Amino acid sequence: MSMNNLLPLMASFVRVVECGSFSAAARQLHTSGSALSRQLAQLEAALGLRLLERTTRRLRLTEAGSEVFERCREMLGAAEAAVAVGERLMSDARGQVRLSVPKAFGKYLVAPLMADFLARHPDVDVSLNLSDRSPDPIAEGFDLIIRITEQPPEQMAGRPLCQVEHLLCATPQYLADQGTPQHPQDLVRHRCLYLDERADDHRWHFAKDGEQCTVAVRGRFASNHSEVRLNGALNHLGIACLPSFTAAEVLADGRLVQVLGDWRYTGYYHGTAWALYPSNRHLPPKLRALIDHLAAWLAG
Repeated sequence: MSMNNLLPLMASFVRVVECGSFSAAARQLHTSGSALSRQLAQLEAALGLRLLERTTRRLRLTEAGSEVFERCREMLGAAEAAVAVGERLMSDARGQVRLSVPKAFGKYLVAPLMADFLARHPDVDVSLNLSDRSPDPIAEGFDLIIRITEQPPEQMAGRPLCQVEHLLCATPQYLADQGTPQHPQDLVRHRCLYLDERADDHRWHFAKDGEQCTVAVRGRFASNHSEVRLNGALNHLGIACLPSFTAAEVLADGRLVQVLGDWRYTGYYHGTAWALYPSNRHLPPKLRALIDHLAAWLAG
């Protein structure tokens, strides 16, 4: 008999001994005394040992039965402790959450929300990893990843947090010197600061009232980090394509102005920011609390 088949027999054996009779154990386990008697006989046959001496008045453990009982009781206690851990962790938000977030999104949107989250949930710790690559959550031990995509991967479950839009921005001085483009095709005559990770990142895609437009831009400076492109734009190096959250502050104070605001950028790295986790995992309270916190703040 395999170990998996023995475990429930051992648990029944412990209950019979602790209750002092088959009938009392049967009431506790919602079964019959005869069923428990058969289970004990199976356990004795599997172990090749006599565990109980049965009389009309009482049950008595044999010498071997006493030793087996102690081991089985340890097993049942460990199982009950494991259940208690699950109940504790699934009832209260506690423990560490390992979170992977794109660099700029994490710096500008997620990191500022952590102090309030930690104050609201004193039993939860957060490990925030900023990376623009797409990690494997299981292999790398992440509880949650945030990815900007139109459609989450099939093996992942998730919740949409917010929309991520890109804007074209430049300094008033650059536009005064070089002119302000009125149509995306005008960008071919401008210096542009673009992300340079893929071969076609210099191809910017736009949409307006059903019209689609693609422009191959050029420039003397490119970077795969939006904050670096922001600083390049602030130094009058050209027109930069930036996430709206990266450009928000400098647009508000006038250091940059938006270009082609009536067109919508539809290229890479825009869409919905999703909080993703493996679909085959239960969602513990600590993770649900963090997702709810991010969703509540980022939706605005």
